[in-house]
Amino acid sequence: MLISVWLRIIRIKFLLASVIGITVGILFSFYSFQEFNLLSAILTYIGVIFLHASVDILNDYWDYKRGIDNITKRTKYSGGTGVLPEKKLTPQQVYRAGFLCMFLGLAIGIYFVIQNGIIIGIILVIAIVSIYFYSTKVVNIGMGEILVGLKGAMIVIGASYVQSGIIDGSIILLGVIIGMLSSLVLFVASFPDHDADKEKGRKTLVIILGKRKASIIFPYILGTIYVITIIGIIISDIPSYAFLVLIAIPFAIRSVYSLKDNYDNIDSTVNSISNTIMFSRVFGACLCVSYALGIYLELIR
Repeated sequence: MLISVWLRIIRIKFLLASVIGITVGILFSFYSFQEFNLLSAILTYIGVIFLHASVDILNDYWDYKRGIDNITKRTKYSGGTGVLPEKKLTPQQVYRAGFLCMFLGLAIGIYFVIQNGIIIGIILVIAIVSIYFYSTKVVNIGMGEILVGLKGAMIVIGASYVQSGIIDGSIILLGVIIGMLSSLVLFVASFPDHDADKEKGRKTLVIILGKRKASIIFPYILGTIYVITIIGIIISDIPSYAFLVLIAIPFAIRSVYSLKDNYDNIDSTVNSISNTIMFSRVFGACLCVSYALGIYLELIR
C-alpha cells in the first residue's frame, strides 16, 4: 500500500516525458556522431528521473501548503495527486522525499560535471534552481510553462552532450521540439485548475490569457510543433524518417476538438488533457523510432 502511495506522488506516468527526452538525446548522439556510452546512458536516466520526481513531489507539497489541493477538483491528470489531502503521507515525509530525490539527482549531475565540464554544470545549476523555486516563485509569475519547456530542451541536449561532447543546431532543434511537447501538456492541464490556481495566487498562461484565448491559441501551438519538425526534416537536421510523427495527428485533433468551446467543462478539458498527453508521447516515441531506424539502416549497410 505504501509503495503505491509513493508511486502515486511521483506521478509515474508523467516521468515518461523525461524518459523520451533522454532517449531522443542518446539516439541522436549515436546517429549523428556514432557515440554511445552505456554507463553514461544509465546514469542519465537515473539522475534525470530523480530530478523530475523531485519537482513533482515538491509541487504536491507546496500546493498542499498553499491550500490549492483543498479547493480544486482533482482529476486523473490535474489537481495534484491527493496524497496529502487524503492523509496518505505527512507533509514532512513528502518534503523530505522531494529533497532526497533532488540530492540524488544532484549527485549524479556532479559526476557528469566532473566528467564533461562546465556545460553540464550550467545545465545542472539551472535544473536545481528551477526545482527549488518552481512551486514557490516561478508559478507565481507566469513562467511555469516556459521553464518546463526549457527543462525538456535541456534534458535532450544534456543527454546527447554527455555521450558526444558536442552541441550543434540539430540537437538544439530537437530540444525545442521536446520542450514544447512538455509545455503543451502543462498548458492544457492547467485548464481544470484555473479557478483554484487563480484564487491562491498562481499565474499559469491559461490564467494570464483567460480560458477562451488560451483555447484559441492551443491548436496553433500544436501546429507550430509540426512546422518546426518539418522544417528540421527539410533542412536535414532531423532524419526523413521523422515523418512518422504524423501518426500522432489524430490525438492532436481530438485534443483540440475536446477543448474548443468546452474549456469550462471539466469532462471535456480532462479528455483534452488525455489526448494531449497521448499526442506528446506518440510524437516523442516516433522521433525515437525515426533515429533508431536511421541507426539500424546505417549499421546494416
